[in-house]
Amino acid sequence: MASSKDLPPSTVPFFPRQFIKNQFCSTPKYLDPSTDLSGKVAIVTGSNTGLGYECSDQLLSFKLSHLIIAVRSLTKSEDAAAKLRKKYPDATIDVWALDMSSYGSIQAFVERAEKELNRLDIAILNAGVAGMKFQKVESTGHEQIFQVNYLSTMLLSILLLPILKRKSPAGEPGRLTIVTSMLSMTVKFPNKKEVPLIPSFDDEKFFDPVDVYPTSKLLGQLFAWKLTDHVSADDVVVNLVEPGFVKGTELQREAPLPLKVALNIFKAVSARNVKLGASTYLDAAIAKGKESHGSILMNWDIFPYTEFQCSEEGKEMMDRLWTETLEELNFIDVNGILKSLS
Repeated sequence: MASSKDLPPSTVPFFPRQFIKNQFCSTPKYLDPSTDLSGKVAIVTGSNTGLGYECSDQLLSFKLSHLIIAVRSLTKSEDAAAKLRKKYPDATIDVWALDMSSYGSIQAFVERAEKELNRLDIAILNAGVAGMKFQKVESTGHEQIFQVNYLSTMLLSILLLPILKRKSPAGEPGRLTIVTSMLSMTVKFPNKKEVPLIPSFDDEKFFDPVDVYPTSKLLGQLFAWKLTDHVSADDVVVNLVEPGFVKGTELQREAPLPLKVALNIFKAVSARNVKLGASTYLDAAIAKGKESHGSILMNWDIFPYTEFQCSEEGKEMMDRLWTETLEELNFIDVNGILKSLS
């Protein structure tokens, strides 16, 4: 099966045709009931509610031995962990602090994984934010959605790759699945020609509350394309997954009340439930093989990259974004980490 990189780009408009196909005309592919994750260790970020919690529940239902719930608030997450411990008493379920708006927190989280875990098989990067207001993260100076969904998620991805490579069993590549959104096909991306690119996301004149979330996901797709050229699928299979439009999540929790009401009505008639949405995570992280390396998975299948990403303009911007992102993250010797993966 061809990877997303090898497929011609999708030219179907996301609304309404692709959306209707996603929500109403796709056949779910649940894991084989005989799947056994005994002995395996998994990290799921943003896993105290919504899709992350349901994904954790489903992983444990297949006898996952050790789950790390990676979340910003330890107090709020202990209730979620307690429910899972009661349901799966034979599993080890830990809650670890991970603030995706803080480079320091991400580094501390990865250092803990390196020190305390003898094994790591799966990492599902589900944590993300959306919002209607322009806000900067004080510690980095970057706009919050851009920081969390793009810069911090790519930093965590890079830092986890060597651990997944070293601590997954021989002959079984580690698995890194990054949650994305194919709303990326709809972006306006008004600052795409800005040079340098990264500082333009911190300029309020480019902030569009509707566009910033899907743009942040597009950036992750652009970076992942190049990142997967630096790691073999024999060591770590890296893919991206689109769960579809799902109800029961907290992604729009900061939306104004009228918008929340409208979204809830729209969700009632068209959204997947969290069980179905989370099944896409397990399909990407467990069922799909090396053929999914560097691919986007949508509707439980490999999907093409966006038309923009495959264009000459997109490839040029992808190279700029890659270079600027490595410069942003050079405090961790990112080039040395990438060389170690070869």
